[in-house]
Amino acid sequence: MLDNLKIDQFSSVPKYIQIVKAIKYHILSGQLKYGDKIPSINNLSADNLLSRDTVEKAYDILKKQGIIESVRGKGYYICHHSDLSKYKILLLFNKLSAYKKEIFNSFLIAMEDRADIYFHVYHYECDLFKKILEQQKEEFDYFVIMPHFKKDCESKAIDLINALPKEKLILLDNNFDEIRGCFGSVFQDFKQDIYNALKQLHSKLLKYEKLILVFPFHSNYPYPENILLGFKKYAVEAGLEYKIISEVDASLSIQDKEAYIIIEENDLVNLIKIARRSKGLKIGKNIGVLSYNETPLKEVLEKGITVISTDFAKMGKLTAEMILSKEGKMIKNDFKVIERKSL
Repeated sequence: MLDNLKIDQFSSVPKYIQIVKAIKYHILSGQLKYGDKIPSINNLSADNLLSRDTVEKAYDILKKQGIIESVRGKGYYICHHSDLSKYKILLLFNKLSAYKKEIFNSFLIAMEDRADIYFHVYHYECDLFKKILEQQKEEFDYFVIMPHFKKDCESKAIDLINALPKEKLILLDNNFDEIRGCFGSVFQDFKQDIYNALKQLHSKLLKYEKLILVFPFHSNYPYPENILLGFKKYAVEAGLEYKIISEVDASLSIQDKEAYIIIEENDLVNLIKIARRSKGLKIGKNIGVLSYNETPLKEVLEKGITVISTDFAKMGKLTAEMILSKEGKMIKNDFKVIERKSL
């Protein structure tokens, strides 16, 4: 029987994945063997104070993986036709953020306990990126890399990536034309995404006389400069006056009928503060605000901030599906506009 099923109520790992992991552990440790019966969905849910849906979801995953089978009228049994070995994946992110966490969590969940993940953050630094690669002595099945680097070391980083086996390579979020060969990628098109988003919002932007992009040139974490190209392309085609500034600070004087596109949240906060103390200016009426990347706060701030964002959860899920299907693809990730009162 299945004893000592420990479910951590406070873990970020979903409970159904915890059940999957626990049953596999019992098999690997010899506590469960081929032909052993395991508790019914109702019994396991009642014994562990879990919803029936949670247990059913776990059992569906185990059936799909060939770990258990159901016998009509009798229950669930260990069939263990499947190899319980896991993919070894080196996962390299350029930085930590709420959005990167969303990618990581969706990737982890979609892998359904099929991977041992070795996770590192290299903070845009090529030397640290190289050191991590050199220190890893494991034989990895996949290298999943989010390739964002400082401009002065970009070419060196591309050389390092090009040296990796392409059949084991998946790039996340960003692509480089200089990376050669056949590999997998789930990417944003930073130029086309902002251009398409602004085109979608065109009717609302027309009430403003000037479009201002706040692009953090001096940030420790550089942003893709293709955002600038897409922004300029839209502004020129729309016949709008435009400007690019590096930050919103206390010295900024905002004017009537200006619309701001904000990337970093500090700049968004500062812009709202300035607007609140500027007489006659009101966000959504004569000052427009468009922000990158959704957060719960943006839904309620100033009656709602309009947001443009890639689907981070989908990015992680698509990457996992690519590994599980053993099929490398080039996939442009979905980009969305969430319209609210700030434009």
